[in-house]
Amino acid sequence: MSLFKRLFGGNAAPAVIPSEDYNGYTITPEPIREGGKFRLAARIEKEIDGEVKLHHLIRADLLESEDVACKESAAKARVVIDQQGDSIFR
Repeated sequence: MSLFKRLFGGNAAPAVIPSEDYNGYTITPEPIREGGKFRLAARIEKEIDGEVKLHHLIRADLLESEDVACKESAAKARVVIDQQGDSIFR
């Protein structure tokens, strides 16, 4: 197996992860592959005064499955939005 296939997983296509709207925010799960696991991460966006604000959520949690990491990333983003609201963009 070539070096690039070992590093980047061969011919596996990256998963298409749908965004979701939540209380005026857009949440896009973006789990980060680390070895054979996936770090919980998501992008949170909201338009405020005509400008799109962006927050990258990255947690220490490592999960076995990309699918589970996507679901948990979105769930954690919803909790952060509920707890912090627009202050996440400061």
